[in-house]
Amino acid sequence: MIALSRRDRALAVALSLLAGFVDAIGFVLTGGFFVSFMSGNSTRLGAALAAGERAALLAGLLIAMFVAGVVLGALVGRWAGAGKRRAILALTGALLALAALLGDLGAPDVAVALVALAMGAENIFFEEAGEVRLGLTYMTGRLVKIGQAIAAALTGGARWGWVPHLLLWLGLLGGATLGTLAHHWLGSDALWLAALWTLALLVIKLVLPNAEA
Repeated sequence: MIALSRRDRALAVALSLLAGFVDAIGFVLTGGFFVSFMSGNSTRLGAALAAGERAALLAGLLIAMFVAGVVLGALVGRWAGAGKRRAILALTGALLALAALLGDLGAPDVAVALVALAMGAENIFFEEAGEVRLGLTYMTGRLVKIGQAIAAALTGGARWGWVPHLLLWLGLLGGATLGTLAHHWLGSDALWLAALWTLALLVIKLVLPNAEA
């Protein structure tokens, strides 16, 4: 996170906010499952398997869709070449818009699966040379980074090195808060706001100079 440019840091926080936003909506719609946080779904899957509960099917489906989204995002990114980041934003926005539409048409389960697909694709945004530099939908590692950076600051290292990591975590937290409120007001239509947010980020990438920097 610290090695990223200031613009990329801002984009990372914006995309983390998006992940938290849709994760909260998915959590409410599914009664306690996640569309971007697959560690939580993996725990739910294991617990449901041990108890012989049908909830294992939903947890497994969401994990599979997330992984499929990563595969799809990686393929689209390779096809797009230098325009990979714009292509990933376009793909993510299109999947979220389709999910919102399906929610309006009375298919919330399919909508949630598509959101998981979108979140998998989003994680390819910061891929370089086949490696993802920064995960956007999971924060356990980021909290570890915060702790490490605070320890470094206390022993003579960079005083504020923990702040970029904290901002990324706060992006997810703020997005989850806003997503919960949006679902309370709008129901599954809140997914349209997620699609519009992604579109706004795409427009920014299109109009700003050096957009791929």
